[in-house]
Amino acid sequence: MKPLVAIVGRPNVGKSMLFNKLIGQRLAIVEDTPGVTRDRIYGECEWAGRKFMLVDTGGIEPRADSEILTFMREQAQIAIDHADVIIFLTDVKTGLTANDHDVANMLLKSGKPIVLAVNKMDATGALDPDYYEFYNLGLGDPVAVSAVHGHGTGDLLDECIRHFPPDDGEDEEDDAIKVAVIGKPNVGKSSLVNRILGQERVIVSNAAGTTRDAIDSRFENETGKYVFIDTAGMRKKSKVDESIERYSVLRATMAIDRADVCLILIDATEGVTEQDTKVAGLAHEAGKACIIVVNKWDLVEKDGKTMDKMREDVRRDLAYMTYAPVLFLSAATGQRVGRLFELINYVNQQSCTRITTGQLNNVLEDAQTRVQPPTDKGRRLKIYYMTQVGVKPPHFVVFCNDARLFHFSYRRYLENCIRGVFGLEGTPIVLTVRERGDKEG
Repeated sequence: MKPLVAIVGRPNVGKSMLFNKLIGQRLAIVEDTPGVTRDRIYGECEWAGRKFMLVDTGGIEPRADSEILTFMREQAQIAIDHADVIIFLTDVKTGLTANDHDVANMLLKSGKPIVLAVNKMDATGALDPDYYEFYNLGLGDPVAVSAVHGHGTGDLLDECIRHFPPDDGEDEEDDAIKVAVIGKPNVGKSSLVNRILGQERVIVSNAAGTTRDAIDSRFENETGKYVFIDTAGMRKKSKVDESIERYSVLRATMAIDRADVCLILIDATEGVTEQDTKVAGLAHEAGKACIIVVNKWDLVEKDGKTMDKMREDVRRDLAYMTYAPVLFLSAATGQRVGRLFELINYVNQQSCTRITTGQLNNVLEDAQTRVQPPTDKGRRLKIYYMTQVGVKPPHFVVFCNDARLFHFSYRRYLENCIRGVFGLEGTPIVLTVRERGDKEG
């Protein structure tokens, strides 16, 4: 599991700016995916060969009626509970405040590693004399940083990494498939995990949000070995007035990050809601193999067409995930739960598929013969060749003469041609377009 680093500090000290500076170059760009928006209060960062998750507690804004100090306490508390290392950010322009002392005392009681950073040290050369007063916090040598210019960020990250737990190599030798069970509150995530495990491992209650954190449960049967990660439900923004709930999105995102396969649970009695599209979008954006699980199927009144109609609705509402198989089941009665394992194995194997360059280029040639590449102002798109550069999800690079001519519709067409020949069911695929100079022009 990647270490978690939280940036804590009072408002306006520059937490969000520092966060953006540290991960700014690494944010994934999502292409043409409708409905996939997410709060950027967390992101992946890499420094000195170590990957970790960075959290900006500044993304959690105080409510108008909340006292600033109470809010800061809450904020710091969440960071204390979840983080491996805490960056405590202060501001040299306002100097040391009583609030800074208050947060420092809380952090000290936590026993967690704390890296003190003094922001807005924008000038190079001699240190601002006000920097030295931060030694009074009793947190050791402060690191001088400028979130605007990026000075000192390397020293800051070096200091954080010093406190990381040893790198366990992400349990590479573990052959269990990691399965994240995700969805909005009350869709039956914990009930499904309990049904699979055959025991009340996870607390189930009708109060939404009972499962606060991701819980791992190992399971083995004749189809293979699995680790089920039951995540806290993600709820609508309007209901997220508790900062802890905001963190449930972070925890779910981290669970998705660790997973090989995501089970996206949808409540059959409600159909696909806007919140479901957001949850599914997180898994899609992370490039994970996915299965759409329609739970509580026992509660739906059925005739001969109910399942086909529901499947159509799911396909329409999650239009960016047409690759994901849909399974109707009931965690309460156990109906079709057994089918999950074959599907998990299947989509996991599909996301690891490798295709030779020769096979890909046969498909590419055939595709171009059937549908000519687009032209613009007399210039035609020429596609030279395609090759696979990664798995989980399968990642292909296409070399062409002019990336601007490579319209989204033609990209979608090529993706469909690849799926038509090689399947790749249950997994997103990534298509990167690169220019290689127009040989003839």
